[in-house]
Formats: sequence, structure tokens, C-alpha cells
Amino acid sequence: MRTKGSPAELEHRRRLAVQRVHEGYATAEVADFLGIDPSSVRRWLAASRRTDADGLAARPVPGRPAKLTALHEKVVRRWLADSPTTYGFATELWTGPRLAQRLEQELGVTLHPRYLCSWLRSRGFTPQKPRRRPRERDERAIRRWLAEDWPRIKRGPINAVPT
Repeated sequence: MRTKGSPAELEHRRRLAVQRVHEGYATAEVADFLGIDPSSVRRWLAASRRTDADGLAARPVPGRPAKLTALHEKVVRRWLADSPTTYGFATELWTGPRLAQRLEQELGVTLHPRYLCSWLRSRGFTPQKPRRRPRERDERAIRRWLAEDWPRIKRGPINAVPT
């Protein structure tokens, strides 16, 4: 499993370990200081002896590079802070297809809408839908009904004859 950190950070850690051993520290001390296994320090020492400094050089991160760069992600987050209606959409709801359309139009990046849904979820954005409320809703009438009519209905008929 690859250790966390950028390639530059990992290379710096390797070079620091080799430098410390050359300064006279024991392999176990250096490993304990860096929070790694002593065999890693020994492996780095051997690599530095075999190939000079190139043995400790950073290797590129394996896998395909991301289509959305850090700059793209900042731009998308700025879009998500705004209302979709600002960008010409009919409603106040950001969806995967809408975001895919916007990415292709503005940044020239083509991503599948379903991927964008999971991408949003992994960054803490959850599906949000605006609350549906009728325009004719009258809050005062509702409060009055709850205060006057509902208790009467709940009590039941006054002159009801038990059968």
C-alpha cells in the first residue's frame, strides 16, 4: 500500500532518513522518528548507495490523472454556491446532468452525470430539493384551524348517542 503524501513529500522523507543515518543516527532511531519500519530505512540506504540520489527520487503517482484539477474543483464549488438559475437552469436544484453540462460548456471537461453525483457526495454535497409549498398557503388560517377547529373535531360530537 502506498504511503500517504505527495511524491515530493515522500522523497523528502527518504532523503531525510538517509541523511540522518549518515549523520550517525541508528537505523532504528531514524525509523522511530519518522514512524516507519526500520527495513524501509535500510532499503532507502541501499537504493541511495546503488544509484546515488536517483534511487530516492519521487515516482509519479500511479493511475490515470484526474480530469478535474484542483483549480476546476474550486470553480465547481463556486458554481455550487450560486443558484442554478443564475446559469440559466429552470429550477433551484443542482443535479449531476446539469453539472456535467456546465463543465462541458465552460471548462471543456466531459464527465458522466452519475460519476458527478458520487463526486459531489464524496465532497459533502448531498441531494437537496427545495421544499414544496403551495403558494396559496395561509399560515394564519392554519394556526386558527389548529387552535379552534381541531380540538373540537378531536373531542367528537357533543350530542352523540352511544349505540
